[in-house]
Amino acid sequence: MSQPPRSATEVSAGEQFARALASKDRAALGALLTDPVDFQALTPRRHWQASEPGQVGDFILGTWFDDGDDIEGVLALSNSSLPGRERVSYRLRVRNADGVHVVEQQAYYNAEGGRISWLRILCSGYLPAEG
Repeated sequence: MSQPPRSATEVSAGEQFARALASKDRAALGALLTDPVDFQALTPRRHWQASEPGQVGDFILGTWFDDGDDIEGVLALSNSSLPGRERVSYRLRVRNADGVHVVEQQAYYNAEGGRISWLRILCSGYLPAEG
């Protein structure tokens, strides 16, 4: 059974997560996650697991995107609903000492009361930006 369309003012927890990540807002990321959270992710070189929102923030904003990474903007963002699960996809433009990159992530999640309780992320890694 399909869900009714969201109003223009209603923003999904997944979109809020992507925008908090893009603005490197650790407090907003943590506020979007339940405690505990069931988090797993795959990046090009590692599998990540966490159960505490602070750990997730440390992984994402301490390792994946650190102080030397300037996230210049969201190039693409989409979200959709699956039966019993939500999906958000986002593509970021990132500048650092190595140049300008594109990073895309696909995230599947469950939200309870507007907060994410189960989250799986697959990351493309840092790819050279064209143009």
